[in-house]
Amino acid sequence: MRIIEVNQLTRKFDTLYAVNGISFSIDKGEVFGFLGPNGAGKTTTIRMLTGQLRPTSGSALLNGVEIWTDPIELRKQIGIVFEYQNLYERMTGLENLEFAAELYRVKKSRVNDVLERVHLQQKAKQKVSHYSNGMKQRLLIARAVLHEPSVLFLDEPTRGLDPLIAREIRSLIMEIAQQGTTIFLTTHYMEEADQMCGRVAIIDQGKIIALDRPIALKEAHGKRQLTIVTDAGKTISLDIKDSEDCKRLANMALEGSIRFINSTLPSLEDVFIQLTGKELA
Repeated sequence: MRIIEVNQLTRKFDTLYAVNGISFSIDKGEVFGFLGPNGAGKTTTIRMLTGQLRPTSGSALLNGVEIWTDPIELRKQIGIVFEYQNLYERMTGLENLEFAAELYRVKKSRVNDVLERVHLQQKAKQKVSHYSNGMKQRLLIARAVLHEPSVLFLDEPTRGLDPLIAREIRSLIMEIAQQGTTIFLTTHYMEEADQMCGRVAIIDQGKIIALDRPIALKEAHGKRQLTIVTDAGKTISLDIKDSEDCKRLANMALEGSIRFINSTLPSLEDVFIQLTGKELA
């Protein structure tokens, strides 16, 4: 079941096309990665899909309804975690969530449920100013899912976190997805997108230039290499798709001169750089 459908979505600022005729769909419960270099159009797209910015042309549907038709209903359907933490630091974690519960008109019992879900119940009465970055990020996710949205938009959810905390946040996000929430994820960490996303779209200069499963993108746009260590200790790299390299491999196998052999796929970052010509910030 498709939960988001985007068709020829365009946003123009004066003569500049920030987003230029993009189309894609997202299935319910999918973790969808939206990747691109700085200035590619990611933020503008998110602003349109979350009702903050009207498009110049094109359409975007959430659960079959045009996103800009009913802003109040839209807010019930989506949760957002922005790249920059926007919490009330003089309030406790509990007070932050209770305030959000009033805005969303959800039962306060739901606050305790999400605190437990993000493992913050023991720190709930501490002021947010005393929280670590990882705790703040978990609180932001708790606030975003408080009203049980259909779609959760996550903008760089692990940026600036140490590897252990980032792993915990990724695990939490996957738990939320497994319970049926659709995830729209932007990240500059290609390994993160590779691990978490069923499909990824790569946007550059306002246009989607690739959209597929990570493994399919790596197979389509990268070289599948074999690294061979011979009995003489020499290391040789061969391209599986190259007929001459395949003959060379067969000869080495017949000669019995192979000590070790290892097959490697390109990384998603390799694909990203090949397609955009840019490294991630």
